[in-house]
Amino acid sequence: MKKQLKNIALGVVATLMAASSFAQQDSALDLDVLLKQLEQGKFQQSQQNAAREKEFMQMRAEQDRILKQTEQLRDGELKNSEKLETQFEENEFKLADLNDALTKRLGSLKELFGVLQQVAGDTKGKFLNSPISAQIPGRAEFLDEMAQSMGSSSKLASIEEIEQVWFEIQREMTESGKVTKFTTDVVEAGGNKVNKEVVRVGPFALVADGKYLDYNGITGTVAELIRQPAARYGESVTELENSNGNLVEFGLDPTGGSILGLLVQAPNLQERIEQGGLVGYIILIVGGIGLLLALERIVTLNLIRTKVNKQLKNADTPKDNNPLGRIMQVRDKHPTADTEALELHLTEAILGEIPKLTRNLTIIKIISVVAPLAGLLGTVTGMINTFQAITLFGTGDPKLMAGGISTALVTTVLGLVVAIPTTLLYAMLNTQSKNIVFILQEQASGVIAERAERAARG
Repeated sequence: MKKQLKNIALGVVATLMAASSFAQQDSALDLDVLLKQLEQGKFQQSQQNAAREKEFMQMRAEQDRILKQTEQLRDGELKNSEKLETQFEENEFKLADLNDALTKRLGSLKELFGVLQQVAGDTKGKFLNSPISAQIPGRAEFLDEMAQSMGSSSKLASIEEIEQVWFEIQREMTESGKVTKFTTDVVEAGGNKVNKEVVRVGPFALVADGKYLDYNGITGTVAELIRQPAARYGESVTELENSNGNLVEFGLDPTGGSILGLLVQAPNLQERIEQGGLVGYIILIVGGIGLLLALERIVTLNLIRTKVNKQLKNADTPKDNNPLGRIMQVRDKHPTADTEALELHLTEAILGEIPKLTRNLTIIKIISVVAPLAGLLGTVTGMINTFQAITLFGTGDPKLMAGGISTALVTTVLGLVVAIPTTLLYAMLNTQSKNIVFILQEQASGVIAERAERAARG
């Protein structure tokens, strides 16, 4: 109603505005014409309002129809939901009854299939890491599919599948006792893939061309170990490959590669020396110098001892190619000297020979003392670095601390390796030189005694 009044008012205003316009254009327009125009505007406005009311009523009827239809659809869905809920509950009860019946009927078979599933899963893991799979591939896939199908659903294994599991386990046991040869692709240390003949030693090792191989069960590839074990193990591989059924010694890893992996990771002699760092190299250089000096002294003192022994046999004909001969020549150079003067001359000659006999022995002794001290210095320095690393990274990784301590102790080992032989060499050479000096002193004392006896008789 308000809307209709508003429309009428708007019509009146529009008419008045039109009338005002006409009044301005033609002042002769009378009141009858104006009234007639107002009646015509009112009639047109009434027609428009009636058409709008009719349209509104039609739309309202359509909305009522849609609302009624939606309410009917809702009521139908509610009834269907109640029906489905009731059916779901009935199905749950039926399913529970069927499961109970299945459990009773299975009896001990349920435990059997559970054990079968577990055995299939465990066997699959063993086959993935077994070198036998390099010769007989595809065994783990069957067991994996079987274990997953039995675990993800209520599907039971068939007699053929159970027999297949038994067959694969029996074949693994049979092949474990064989040493066989077969051909397969091998990834060499350089990255090249070469098809070559491989020797399999049960489930323990794969070897080819004198080298140990590694089988990766995930990728199904055979590759050479980048680091091979010690040479003696490589020799046993060569003997095995060249054997014609004879019994040979062979190094195998019964743990499935764990011991072999640790063995190839162990550093060799060169790597151990490199762990010593600068201090280790200095110790080795000093030790080499001491060894060379010791070898020179060994050769020299042995030659001198040999010449002295020959001179002892020919005391009357002294020669100047040995210390004893030169001392005897001092006696001949002073035939008229008294005992005291001759003793002084002989002492002077012996003192002149001692530096030649003990030359470089002091250096060898110093090296034998300094080498372990240098090793201790390297160890202390390495321990400081290790504790600094622990301060930064903590003790979460024991290998970090153990590796640092092991590296630090290498210098101590090198120092002892140098000190022990140089100490023994110094003791041996010092004793040998003292023995020669003792012979010289003994012969000089004999010469003095002989000169004293002659002076007493004269």
